[in-house]
Amino acid sequence: MTPRASFAVLLERFFTQRLMQQRQASAHTIASYRDTFKMLLQFVQRRLRKAPSTLALEDIDAPLVAAFLDDLEAARGVTARTRNLRLTAVHSFFRYVAFEAPTHGAQIGRVLAIPAKKFARPLVPFLSRAEVDALLAAPDQRTWSGRRDHALMLLAVQTGLRLSEVTGLRCDDVNLGTGSHVRVLGKGRKERCTPLSKATRAVMAAWLREPSRAPGQPVFPNARGGSLSSHGVQYLLAKHVATASVQCTSLRRKRVSPHVLRHTTAMDLLQAGVEQSVIALWLGHESIETTQIYLDANLELKEKMLAKTTPPGAKPGLYRPDDALLAFLRGL
Repeated sequence: MTPRASFAVLLERFFTQRLMQQRQASAHTIASYRDTFKMLLQFVQRRLRKAPSTLALEDIDAPLVAAFLDDLEAARGVTARTRNLRLTAVHSFFRYVAFEAPTHGAQIGRVLAIPAKKFARPLVPFLSRAEVDALLAAPDQRTWSGRRDHALMLLAVQTGLRLSEVTGLRCDDVNLGTGSHVRVLGKGRKERCTPLSKATRAVMAAWLREPSRAPGQPVFPNARGGSLSSHGVQYLLAKHVATASVQCTSLRRKRVSPHVLRHTTAMDLLQAGVEQSVIALWLGHESIETTQIYLDANLELKEKMLAKTTPPGAKPGLYRPDDALLAFLRGL
């Protein structure tokens, strides 16, 4: 390796050798890392006035990476969780570079020392049954796009598939015969099958009879027959949420994303009495501990548990003001 290591060469090798050949990373992981470095290179080009292909490794130092992460939060408005995901991609690259360019160990160590940002973990958002019904009724099913959107949202909220799993579905992945189900390849290259309800099966059967717009198109194509992008799904979902909120006003107070539909599936299963281990298998969670977040957010389940307990025999008492000096000390 020459003293002035080419950043472009190292980055290309990181994707082709490290991620694709050695780790055999999933398409989702590669796409996430690709997007991270596209944003990083655009930021560096604005900051250093250098074309990405001319960068040297020493140009990408810790202060520059930290400035990029700060810019993500300030300019793009990303959450701390998303910031940390971008940092994970950068860290992964520099761990690879540590073997390829050991002479840059000090610089690499400083980048790897950039910490993930702590953030509060709010209760997971989900939709009530009335909100789901209003959302599914929003698309105009007299149009092709309306029928597509209705089928997509129904499948998402019934199966709990991830956004990438929904957009990546192919016709061969949908089985509408006996034991109807969809088959997906989720995180960690784990294949799983998720059953379809009778209502979802009927809607999917009708949708798959729609004329194809392109050879080998996905189950939910865009207008040209290609794959819907994540931004495309978020756009159509936001459009239908706005329509549904006219009749269901509680939707106006909620930020509904594709992942909220996944949370809604989990909450429906939990409220129906399905065990955590089964929900973890249904959603493709790596660990059953991940499913704990739904127990934390399920107020209805907690109220049912409270109703089964025997309340303590507490009696109301008369109010007696505390001693003035003790009250002063407690207030310090």
